[in-house]
Amino acid sequence: MCGRYSLAKSKMELEERFQAEMLEDFKPRYNIAPSQLVPVITSDSPKGFSHFYWGITPAFAKNKPVANRLINARSETITEKISFKNAFKKSRCLVPADGFFEWKKVGKKTKVPYRFVFLDESLFSFAGIWEEFETEKGEIAHTFTILTTRPNGLTSEIHDRMPVILKKENEEKWLNLNSSEEELLDMLSPYPDENMTKYTVSPMVNQVVNDSPFVIRKTLPMDQFGNYTLFG
Repeated sequence: MCGRYSLAKSKMELEERFQAEMLEDFKPRYNIAPSQLVPVITSDSPKGFSHFYWGITPAFAKNKPVANRLINARSETITEKISFKNAFKKSRCLVPADGFFEWKKVGKKTKVPYRFVFLDESLFSFAGIWEEFETEKGEIAHTFTILTTRPNGLTSEIHDRMPVILKKENEEKWLNLNSSEEELLDMLSPYPDENMTKYTVSPMVNQVVNDSPFVIRKTLPMDQFGNYTLFG
C-alpha cells in the first residue's frame, strides 16, 4: 500500500533531476494524497511534466465516479488484471517523489506515521501507469496509479508492501514502449534498503489539509502520553 508521499523539492531541482520542464507555478508538496493533481512524466511527453490525478479508473468502467478510482496496483499481477494490463503495456509513467509514508500499528487504536527517504533525501521515481477516461460530464481526465511490491528489509518493519521505486538507470527503459515485458517485470523488485532510511513524523500527516514542511520533520518517538517532539 502507498497512500501518501511527498515531493518537497523546488521546480529547479525537479527539472534538473528529470531533465523535463515544470509549470512555473509549481510548489513543493509535503503530503500528497489520492485524488490530487500531481506531476508525472509519461512516454508521450518525456521532456515535460504532465499533471494527472492520483487514482485510476479502468478503461472498461467509463463514467465511473472519481471517488471509486484505484490508487495502487500489485506488480505481481499487473499483467493479469484487466483493470491494469493494458496500461502496463502502453501507458507507463514516472511518479517523482522524495519520500513516502507508512503507518505502524502500536496498539489497538494507535498508528505511528513514518517517512521513508533515500539516505541523501534525493529525488527518485515510483513506477506508475496512467489512463485516460471520460467523466460523467463528458470531460477527458488523466489519472495514474502507483505499482507496489513486497517490502525490503527497512519497510517490512512497518508494512507488508512498498511502492516500486525505479533505479535511475531504469527510468528511461520504463517509459520506452519498446521495452520487453521481461525487462519491465525485472524492474519491479523491492528497492535496496541499504540506500534508504526512515524516521517518525508528526500525526499532522494524517490530515490531508496539512501540506507544510512541518509534516515531514523528524520527531522523537511518541512518549507514554501519546505526544511527539519535532526536531528543528
